Amino acid sequence: MKSKPIKKRILILCNHNAARSQMAEGILKSLKDEYYDVYSAGNTPSTVSPFAISVMKEIGIDISHHRSKNLTEFKGEEFDYVVTVCSGEGEACPFFPGGKEYLNQAFEDPGAVKGTDEEKLEAFRRIRDEIREWIKNNFRGE
Repeated sequence: MKSKPIKKRILILCNHNAARSQMAEGILKSLKDEYYDVYSAGNTPSTVSPFAISVMKEIGIDISHHRSKNLTEFKGEEFDYVVTVCSGEGEACPFFPGGKEYLNQAFEDPGAVKGTDEEKLEAFRRIRDEIREWIKNNFRGE
């Protein structure tokens, strides 16, 4: 009988924990739940973006129950991976001291896109798809 793998813990960070980190958390849980316990947080949490909820629903992932969390909620905890998804363009990514390994993958902040709701949705879809591809290529499950 094959034993169940021990899940690695991942904390995904961005500033507001409203879009990029929420989408990454949802995608990683959806694709690799048997390998990873996934959490997300930000240094100035707000609310989960309705656009993020909408574009995730389009690919069958429900993040409507997610809430934006402050990284202080995880103080004292350890994670196998701490992943920042900030764009780095004048954006200071949060730091969390409890990681065994640190990864950074810059994604544009879709919440910063100006325009019509359709233009905003397009930006969220593009970033969602970039995040999904990055996760597929970098988190194979160990």
